Amino acid sequence: MLTSDVIVLGAGAAGLMCAQLAARRGRSVRVLDHANKPGKKILMSGGGRCNFTNLYTEPGNFLSHNPHFCKSALARYTQWDFIALVSKHGVPYHEKKLGQLFCDHKSSDILELLLAECAEAGAEVRMLTDILQIDALEGGYRLQTSAGPMACQSLVIATGGLSIPTLGATGFGYQVARQFGHQLLPTRAGLVPFTITEPQLKALCSELSGTSLDCTASCNGMLFRENLLFTHRGLSGPAILQVSSFWEPGDVVEINLLPDRDALDWLQQQQRERANTELKTVLGEVFTRKLATLLAEQWFESRPLKQYTPAELAQIAERLSAWQVVPAGTEGYRTAEVTLGGVDTREVSSKTMESLKSPGLYFIGEVLDVSGHLGGFNFQWAWASANAAAQFV
Repeated sequence: MLTSDVIVLGAGAAGLMCAQLAARRGRSVRVLDHANKPGKKILMSGGGRCNFTNLYTEPGNFLSHNPHFCKSALARYTQWDFIALVSKHGVPYHEKKLGQLFCDHKSSDILELLLAECAEAGAEVRMLTDILQIDALEGGYRLQTSAGPMACQSLVIATGGLSIPTLGATGFGYQVARQFGHQLLPTRAGLVPFTITEPQLKALCSELSGTSLDCTASCNGMLFRENLLFTHRGLSGPAILQVSSFWEPGDVVEINLLPDRDALDWLQQQQRERANTELKTVLGEVFTRKLATLLAEQWFESRPLKQYTPAELAQIAERLSAWQVVPAGTEGYRTAEVTLGGVDTREVSSKTMESLKSPGLYFIGEVLDVSGHLGGFNFQWAWASANAAAQFV
């Protein structure tokens, strides 16, 4: 039987980070994963450039039923700590916007950094290994795997959530949690595009597919300013992905298409100064021509500004600044960037990430009920939670 001090299940961001840090403490570490290659989500993240952290990371950027849980780990391994690791490896990076740090070249720079750290520290990474059974022993765990039996003192679950199953995501980590007596909070797709089925709105989205614009999107008291992207299926873009994590079926999403101006004041001024100008022409100066034309004609029946009554102008302003959308649903785990919910953090130590139900069992990363906003926060949670566990396994 192969034995080691620590077995980490999952060769993603959190798993690899934990493995190399634990190995540097002198622990013998083995990483097991059923996939054929490590770090698949790292490779596809950030459009292939990996948004590996955010300069402005703080606990308020995370969703959890237990909002205090993430504070300790985030304080002990900050964005500056990971930036130092990136700099150590000479990986060039840049801030894209809003504190979001991306690789200059490609996501594989981050994966190669983690694998190099594992190799240097002596942590073994073994792919194409299925876990068939896990049993608790006195002082550890025994695993039946497709590569034979293995045993360890500390077992780290870093298997991620359900998002993007084509990259190998499964609910395995949740099964392990249940097996050892943990409560699971309901899971659902987060940071995910909305689908639209209402015929007129769906036709508008389809017509505008590929069109992007700056806006604010709000739902249930949370407001985000980012781009909105129309798609054949509905609405996407960073503003929509952000607000999707706070949306529940049936909720209204309010979108302000003119976030930099008071829509009514602006329209009244245009009416005073350019009474003979058509509405679609005026809108074309702040939106793309296609978007302006479709909105003016489908929503408002475009005509010269002087022909609108004060009440009609107010209705136009209201629609542009507080567009009410009720999505039919989301695109689900297929395209979601994160899984909301998961292992209840009230049953996990915030200091060590160790199970309070089963000694020697640890949970890190996305499998826990901690999800970040869009913009590098979920990677920072992976690094921070991995570090917390690595100090104690």
